[in-house]
Amino acid sequence: MIRFLHTADWQLGKPFAGVEDVQKRSLLQQERINALHRVAEAAREHQAQFVVVAGDLFDSPTVTKATVSAACSAIGAMQVPVLAIPGNHDHGGPGSIWLQPFFQREREQLAPNFSVLLNSDPVEIDTAVVFPCPLVRRHESADPTGWLRSIEGGLDRFGNKPRLILAHGSVQGFTAQEDDEGSEGNMPNLIDLSRLRESDFDYIALGDWHGMKQVGSKAWYAGTPELDRFPKGDANEPGYILVVSADRNAMPNVQPVRTARYRWHQLSFDFTEDASLARLEQRMSELMGIRSGQDLLQLELQGTLGIGATTRLDSLLESCQARLLRLKLSNCTIVAPSTDEVESLTRRTSDPLISRVAAHLVVQAAATGETASLARVALRELYAFCNQGPS
Repeated sequence: MIRFLHTADWQLGKPFAGVEDVQKRSLLQQERINALHRVAEAAREHQAQFVVVAGDLFDSPTVTKATVSAACSAIGAMQVPVLAIPGNHDHGGPGSIWLQPFFQREREQLAPNFSVLLNSDPVEIDTAVVFPCPLVRRHESADPTGWLRSIEGGLDRFGNKPRLILAHGSVQGFTAQEDDEGSEGNMPNLIDLSRLRESDFDYIALGDWHGMKQVGSKAWYAGTPELDRFPKGDANEPGYILVVSADRNAMPNVQPVRTARYRWHQLSFDFTEDASLARLEQRMSELMGIRSGQDLLQLELQGTLGIGATTRLDSLLESCQARLLRLKLSNCTIVAPSTDEVESLTRRTSDPLISRVAAHLVVQAAATGETASLARVALRELYAFCNQGPS
């Protein structure tokens, strides 16, 4: 029986281009390195004999030297063998990060326990046999696991050691592109699990999908240990590593371990009346509490609010923008002045000019198109002007 950690998709050096604030972007990048310390803690706690990384350790073949050094330092601190394959982001072809002298020097000095498996050949270690399926280019047209169907010399020569496949790609009917923000939806690096004889192998460690998911009796995606995008669907469970116990000719035992620190939320809300704003505030309080700098939120708003309520919504969003690492906002809320607000503008006996202007804007705001949008903005500004306190 062996016990090891299955991880994948560390995506070190990810730019997080959607985060405008440079300092917040840096925090997200650093947390991906910090997550590796939690991987090391899990390896010690669960007495893992080794760690595997099923591709995309780096986010690109051109990450900074500082990222390379930080990665090697964190891997060296794991104090057990760490075996990785190149994925589509850090493929092993020409220009590969793995072949650059700086990486090789840092790996040798900081992480002598780290092996990058660049060839499709069995690797026999003390307690297991690893069958790596590295990607040598970003998009492979052939099944990366195809070589496993005709291994030279057969499998019997490995005796009773557990056999572990390490692969990166999409399984049939299940594409990582569904999980990728802004993806084009194509299907490169297709893995056909049905063509692998189940009795030949004892565990299939997959990478590419960023959520933890079982896709076969012995096949799992570990997902990314620290979230890097907004989850899509209930079946997506990112932020884990897997503790795997495996033996020859036995079903593996897989235990998920939570490693994520930052929380990525999604919330859609429809305003039906001004009182709805209090319900939105309650929902957001339930999601984030009094935390600051630990959450990211994808927020979709629609419906209608009065002028005063819209102003309060702006204040709420201003606070969210400051507290969140990222607010990805789609605000389709329509400003619809309440009856009281309209009357306070159109029945100003002390200022008939404002009343006439307001009445004209109310008519325009009730229409559609750009003119109506501008009229609603003007009404809001007029309302704010008329209700400002003494200077």
